[in-house]
Amino acid sequence: MNNWIKAFRLRTLPLAFSCIIMGSGLAYADGGFNLTVFGLALITTLFLQILSNLANDYGDFVKGTDNEERIGPDRTMQSGLITKSEMVKIMWVIALFCSVFGVWLIYEGTIGLDLKKAGLFAILGLSAMGAAVKYTMGKNPYGYAGLGDIFVFLFFGFLGVLGSYFLHTHTLNWDLLFPASSIGLFTTAVLNINNMRDCEADKKSGKNTLVVKIGIEKAKDYHRALIFGGILLAITFVFPSPNYFHYIFAITIPIFVGFVQSIQKRNDFENFDPFLKKQAITTFIFSILFVIGINF
Repeated sequence: MNNWIKAFRLRTLPLAFSCIIMGSGLAYADGGFNLTVFGLALITTLFLQILSNLANDYGDFVKGTDNEERIGPDRTMQSGLITKSEMVKIMWVIALFCSVFGVWLIYEGTIGLDLKKAGLFAILGLSAMGAAVKYTMGKNPYGYAGLGDIFVFLFFGFLGVLGSYFLHTHTLNWDLLFPASSIGLFTTAVLNINNMRDCEADKKSGKNTLVVKIGIEKAKDYHRALIFGGILLAITFVFPSPNYFHYIFAITIPIFVGFVQSIQKRNDFENFDPFLKKQAITTFIFSILFVIGINF
């Protein structure tokens, strides 16, 4: 069981939950919160993130990316703790759970709407599952073509935040793009740190992430743009509110900026794993503080 817990990579879950917390918190502020939808969204996201982690473990191992030169925590297949057949079986099981709870979520969140909108969410749900698997698996995984950043931004930002908001409220507003984009940018920053850490190993194995394509120095500038962009969009959403409590999320700004400054100065990328964890946790805290602030 410990091997499977390790394969699930539970430390990634707070980051995955951030978009659901943001979307649901925004819905609560607009008087449309649905507790059942919130619970089902969290459970579906849980299984979707686990599926993504397992597929990433499998795909990188099969393609030889996870080898003795890889930096970071050892993967379960790389370490021989889980076989290919065992991984495939558990992926099917997790995909089944993801589908069951996803369908239940769509049903609860689209009660009273026409079938076209329910069908649209079914398509988006299948797309999310496909994206989780296709990041490193299959013939042409998009993670190996430098497209991971775009998919992370879209699925964790727009789909995660706006999708969960809509399932609560059955409405959407253009200004929600600001907080949705903030979560998308901060989540993409986590991926960028991961790819900076693994840059040399990825380059040798043919995994052409965006960092491999643009180089480390530009990746640092890109990281800075992601963080400051996310902060600016969050401030834009609440400004010019006279309620100072609406800006409570600003507590995380010095932390985010501190990470940017540290990353800018350092070149020991093999030791970037702590930054990855800290960025993920700070994003999670940011989402909680943001929704507390707007609901105060």
